[in-house]
Amino acid sequence: MLMGTPKGLRGRVPLSLLALVTCALAFLVLLLTERISYLSSGSIFRFKTSCTRTRRPANTAAVRGRGRGRNASISSDATDDRFLFDPEECTLDQGKWVFNGSMKPPYTDRTCPYLDRQVSCVKNGKVDLEYQKWEWRPDDCMLPRFDPKKALQSIQGKRLMFVGDSLQRGQWQSFVCLVESVIPSEHKSMKRGRMHTVFTAKEYNASIEFYWAPFLVESNSDVRIIADPKKRILKVDSVAKHALHWTGVDILVFNTYVWWMSGLRIKSLWGSFANGAQGYQELEAAVSYTLGLKTWANWIDSNIEASRTRVFFTTMSPTHQRSADWGNERGIKCFNESKPIARKWHWGTGSDRRIMGAVRSVLSRMATPVTLLNITQLSEYRVDAHSSIYTESGGRLLTPEEKLDPLRYADCIHWCIPGVPDTWNRMLYAHLLHPPKPILPNHPIRNSNATETNRNDTKLD
Repeated sequence: MLMGTPKGLRGRVPLSLLALVTCALAFLVLLLTERISYLSSGSIFRFKTSCTRTRRPANTAAVRGRGRGRNASISSDATDDRFLFDPEECTLDQGKWVFNGSMKPPYTDRTCPYLDRQVSCVKNGKVDLEYQKWEWRPDDCMLPRFDPKKALQSIQGKRLMFVGDSLQRGQWQSFVCLVESVIPSEHKSMKRGRMHTVFTAKEYNASIEFYWAPFLVESNSDVRIIADPKKRILKVDSVAKHALHWTGVDILVFNTYVWWMSGLRIKSLWGSFANGAQGYQELEAAVSYTLGLKTWANWIDSNIEASRTRVFFTTMSPTHQRSADWGNERGIKCFNESKPIARKWHWGTGSDRRIMGAVRSVLSRMATPVTLLNITQLSEYRVDAHSSIYTESGGRLLTPEEKLDPLRYADCIHWCIPGVPDTWNRMLYAHLLHPPKPILPNHPIRNSNATETNRNDTKLD
């Protein structure tokens, strides 16, 4: 007999106590499992969690998809219980590409007269058109189909401006092509400039504009492009010259990424370009990017009146220069790729996590509300949709001989249009259909006394 053990607790543990202990342990395991699941799931870049409300069935026909190679197939369920998109409850960056063989693009590079040759893949000889038949399907909600008349109504009486690099120019061209067919020819016009181009929809009193600022901040390669990245110098503490064109705009859509990725270190300057040859510091790309983005963010917070202007930021567009990233060891960059990558959460070397982290950090600290268009993960899958050899180089189309050398000439940075940028604009359109909530009187946003936008472009050689 054990000494010191109360007689009533000797022998078997009472059943009620055992059940209580078992339930407590089960609850702790469940809690731990949920916590681990929360920490390990989803995108590396999210400001809000996924949808939490009861789903409203969308009642749309599911579309059977096709996978890539040995990876799991991209397919849809027999039933679709997703709800209509609500920006307060659902993000659009989590989902899958679904093949729809009957889908036709709303325009082509022959019907839309505003596309550059760089992105007009079909006109440049591309025959395989399956890249146009993949639709992005978010996991939890429906991505609205682009309605050109509703899109124009959402910007009626307003200026919509895309600001950034050539990838942002592609998104701008896509948006123009998505709406221009419903506008009579006498009610639309295009005024092109080296830095600033304006498409006008006269009957809607609206403009859809593009402003060239590949770094957002000023650089010595803004006007006359310097091909050698080692000779480029960035003025990371100023956006003033560019921002003259941003003030007074109703909807601003910014991006900047690929130009920062041309080398490991970037010549970064504070102050005047007059002494640029001696006054710069060479910084790691991510550090310089962060400094430049903070300068942009400070300008937005100091000059944008949120009750009048909506601000969007498009995350980085991935490049696909290394076919080994997606398991095609014998491939040549994105050349001859015909299907999206099916592996969930694929992330290649063409997307820099440090840059995503910088965007997350800077935007989360801004006083001005900025709507994020997180296009990176969904675009990561689309190795099949780049311009590849169906493009131009140096202002001219690739020759037949150059097309035979995809390792040197295939463009795996830009996208065929129509194509992936149309999906980016469906995301933008979804947000435009939902006006932002009114800003409270005590919201910490400073009003602007900025100079009016100068809309007269200077013709540049």
